[in-house]
Amino acid sequence: MVIRVDPKRLAYMAVPNAACSSIKAALAAIDPTQDMSDPMAFAQKQVHSIYATQRFRRHRWDQVQDFFRFTVVRDPLKRLLGVYTNRVVGLRELHNCRKIKRGRVNLTADPDPDYFFQNLCGYIAVSSSVKHHALPTAVFTGIDLGRYSQVYRTSDISKLQDDLSEHIDSPVTIPHFNSSDAPLTLDDLAPETHRMLAARLEEEYRHLEGYFANPFITKHVSMAA
Repeated sequence: MVIRVDPKRLAYMAVPNAACSSIKAALAAIDPTQDMSDPMAFAQKQVHSIYATQRFRRHRWDQVQDFFRFTVVRDPLKRLLGVYTNRVVGLRELHNCRKIKRGRVNLTADPDPDYFFQNLCGYIAVSSSVKHHALPTAVFTGIDLGRYSQVYRTSDISKLQDDLSEHIDSPVTIPHFNSSDAPLTLDDLAPETHRMLAARLEEEYRHLEGYFANPFITKHVSMAA
């Protein structure tokens, strides 16, 4: 679903684990159909009920051609690692998974990061939340990023805030949600996990090659040198 603020001529395609809670709160605060103008007044669950994150559909995007159309993308590796730190460790969502709780699958609700990523397909099969947050960026943005007025990286949030303020001719504040106190890096993971992640993210890095360098290719070239 396209997230639309029609009176402001804004259209946003949200990507899970790419600052979408923060951006939804900012849009809700300037949306005349909502009751609050302070983005920090919205709870995270509330903004997701106001604006659902859904897959890209071309026919819906074509309806907002005269809007300021934008999306925000995140480095694919950091985004996928965030599934573990946020959904598994922070929110402990696997403890709500019925198949794991009832012992129907040979998976733990408290995996270490290597176990989780080496068994990611299994966790995707039993957890709708893991599946939703681990889907490739293109599922939500579409393949052709040229359809957007602007594509921002998560590191460009301040630029997005300025651009939205200019577009609506009024200050826009994008709050900061979902930061991790202990983010993962490749150095925290085993070589076997590196290989699994490299294969899984190869196509996604090709899709976003104008925005992020593939760390697995960089690592390979560096080691070869």
